[in-house]
Amino acid sequence: MAATVPKPPCPQAEPLINAGLHVLVPQDSDYAAREDSYWSNSAKLKPACILLPKSAEEVATAVKALAAAGEKFAVRSGGHTNWAGSNNIAGGVTIDLSLLNFTVFDEAAESAAIGPGARWRDVYAELHKHGRVVAGGREGNVGVAGLILGGGNTFFTARQGFACDNVLAYEVVLADGRIITVDWKTEQYRDLFIALKGGSNNFGIVTKFTMKAIKCDCVWGGMTFFPKQTIPEAVDALTSFTSNVSNDVDSNLVCMFTYMPDFKDVVVATLYTNLAGIEKPPAYKKWLALPEMMSMVEMTSISEMAFKYNIPAQYHNIWFTLCFKNDPRILMKASELHDQLVEDLKVIAPDGDFTTQCLFQPLPKLFGQRVTEAGGNVMGVEHQAHDGILWLAVAMMKTPEQEALAYPKVKAWVKTVEEYAASLDGMLEWVYLNYADKSQNPLASYGEENLKKIRDVAAKYDPDQVFQKLCPGGFKISDVK
Repeated sequence: MAATVPKPPCPQAEPLINAGLHVLVPQDSDYAAREDSYWSNSAKLKPACILLPKSAEEVATAVKALAAAGEKFAVRSGGHTNWAGSNNIAGGVTIDLSLLNFTVFDEAAESAAIGPGARWRDVYAELHKHGRVVAGGREGNVGVAGLILGGGNTFFTARQGFACDNVLAYEVVLADGRIITVDWKTEQYRDLFIALKGGSNNFGIVTKFTMKAIKCDCVWGGMTFFPKQTIPEAVDALTSFTSNVSNDVDSNLVCMFTYMPDFKDVVVATLYTNLAGIEKPPAYKKWLALPEMMSMVEMTSISEMAFKYNIPAQYHNIWFTLCFKNDPRILMKASELHDQLVEDLKVIAPDGDFTTQCLFQPLPKLFGQRVTEAGGNVMGVEHQAHDGILWLAVAMMKTPEQEALAYPKVKAWVKTVEEYAASLDGMLEWVYLNYADKSQNPLASYGEENLKKIRDVAAKYDPDQVFQKLCPGGFKISDVK
């Protein structure tokens, strides 16, 4: 009697199993653990199967097999992008890069080789042993690849550009399964090297980033909370700080007006970080004069901060972003509308178990200058003519039903702020891809010249449009008209 050949657990897995790869299916206990490890509940989509490659070669095998079979797939690094379909796929194959989570410091080259599936907290913990960091994420749970490929605003942007500007080389798996190393020195791939700096997942799967190492052992930093009544003074302190970033490139500021269940009201929260380890530098003078509710600022390290300050998981997350001029009137309008949003969300979630953020970060012209000095990227920030603010609007809800009710309210908040800023000639073009909602169009904000570069590179390295048609997640150049 002929032996029966076991059927693959699902048709989507068949090309991978036939290629000698092992996959997780919904019946496997590890499948549930990987799905649950997504930071945002909105991103948990039940793929048909999950592949956990252990090497660039396994990624290449998977891409070739899926492309040949015409199977749709998603690519996940840390899985921190909040919206459904960004890094996961219902009924398709999710390539989960979490096993490619290495960090290797090269003392001679003063560089670090980093796997795409690493989390920034683990990267910093390893590099801290050598008194080094890299220009990476400020949130420890964020994955390496998504942050860098979307540009990456970091503690070091005022010093040396965005995270992508600090990449020396990319190891990339192309749609045809080739594994190539892309850097500035190799003229053959220089176009791809530039396009990967902000061009997201339009070209291939990066399986290794080589980044500049930065000497940084001790920083002065941490969070401080202020009462809601200080919002006008906080806006003044924020706009003043933004105007003076070029006078102290080592001092960083994140400021948010936030509702959190613990406080039951809106409070002002800040994250200070002085990279030179200087306590209370003059850049924070106006902030230090405000009455504090609580302060956790101390002499610490970037590694410790990455473990300490993380946005809570297990919520359904809504994010939108805008950039506008450093105008206190726009910030106050965003704040007033945020107060109204909080009241609306209390009706949707009467138990008060939700979080909002009206989050502001300096976006001075200096950032664009640093991009140019580093060799350029495709985000177009260097064309910004005014000091600006990078704004993030957030609502975190406990249930999908609450998310559905909150989404149009957050979208309306953002639209009203945009219209108000435009009425003051206060809008800036750039839309930060890593903060954007799926309804926004960050690539279109990069400018025609950069759009052409991205289109040309995508066509050159992926002529069959595997990463446009079979890998639909994220922001696709083929969707930009």
